[in-house]
Amino acid sequence: MLVAIGLVPAVAVVKSVAEKLGIRYVYESYQPVSLPSPQHPPIPRPGRMLPSDVTDNRVLWDWDAQDAHAVLSEAINTHRASIVRPSLDNVRDHVFTDHPWLATDPILAPWQQPTDLDVVQTGAWAPPDERPLPAELVAFLDAGTPPVYLGFGSMPMRTSTDVARVAIEAIRAQGRRAVVARGWSDLALIDDQDDCFVVGEVNQQALFRRAAGVVHHGGAGTTTATWAGAPQVLVPQAGDLASRVAHLGIGAAYDGPTPTTESLSAALRTALTAHERPPWPAAHVPARADSHALVSHLVEVGRGLRGWGYRHPRRRDVWRVRRDSGERFSPDPENHHRISASFRGLVAGSGSGA
Repeated sequence: MLVAIGLVPAVAVVKSVAEKLGIRYVYESYQPVSLPSPQHPPIPRPGRMLPSDVTDNRVLWDWDAQDAHAVLSEAINTHRASIVRPSLDNVRDHVFTDHPWLATDPILAPWQQPTDLDVVQTGAWAPPDERPLPAELVAFLDAGTPPVYLGFGSMPMRTSTDVARVAIEAIRAQGRRAVVARGWSDLALIDDQDDCFVVGEVNQQALFRRAAGVVHHGGAGTTTATWAGAPQVLVPQAGDLASRVAHLGIGAAYDGPTPTTESLSAALRTALTAHERPPWPAAHVPARADSHALVSHLVEVGRGLRGWGYRHPRRRDVWRVRRDSGERFSPDPENHHRISASFRGLVAGSGSGA
C-alpha cells in the first residue's frame, strides 16, 4: 500500500504510479482544513486567493477543485499519458479520494460532520522519540530556569523576516531564556548573550517537557506540546490549529501571521503568568495510542484555566493527580474508554486492507 502525504502535484504522481502498479493507495492529511468540507473554507494557494465575494464553503471548495485542475491538469495528464493512464477531469478529488485518512488527534483537531468524505481519523502519528537531547542542550537546560522554545518547523515565515529578533525580545521581556529551532525559516540567535541556545533537528518530546512554554505555528507540534503539558503561544501561518487551541483553553493564539515584540510578549504573558505550570515527570506523558485521554484531560483543565494561568484556584488540585508518583495519567475512566474504543475502531476499520 502507498500512503501519500503532501501537496497535490506531487501526490498526483504517486496516485498514478499506484494505479499503474495495482497498489492500494491512501491519501493522508495532517490537518482537517486541507480536506474538502462544508465546515471550513479551503486554504488559498500562493498567488491564487479565494473569491472575496463568496462565503459558502461548498462553493469555495468547488472553486478550489476547478482552480487546482486549471493549474495542474496539463502537467499531470501529460505524465499519466506517458504511463498509459486515462486523463483526469478533477485532479484534486482524484488525489484526495472519497476515503482519506486524517492523522490528527480527534480532540485537538476533530473531523467535523456532516461532510461528503468518508474520513478515517487515525489519531496523531507521533511515535515515541527515544533520542537523547544533545549534551550541549542538556547543559543549557540545566544551567538555568526552563526556557521558552521558539520554532516554526517547515514554515518559511516570509511575512515576518525579523521574527527571531521579535520573538527573542518578547521572551526576554517575560524574564525567560530561549531555545531557538532553526527550521526552514533558518532562525538564528540575535546576539551573543548566554540566555539563548539554537538547535537543529531535536527530540521535541523530551525538550518540550523541560520548556516553560512553546512558541510555534500550530502544526504537528501542537500535539507534542499538548502531550508534554507545555503552555503554548501559536502564531498561525496556514491551516494551523491556533483557533482550536485557543478555543480549548490550552494555549494563547496570536491574531495573525506577523507578530510584534509587544503583541507576542502579551500573548506569552497570558500563557506563562499567574502560576508555574505543573512539573511533569520525564516519563509521565509518552507519545502513545491512548494519548487522546490525556488531551481530553488537558482540555478539561484548560476550560477552567483559560490560558494556563491558575485563574480558578479550586482547580489547582487537578494538576496534582499522580504527578508526584510518575504513574501514567488517569483521566475520567468513562471518557478514556470512549476515546480509546473509538481509536481502536478506527484502526481496526482502516487496517484490514493495509
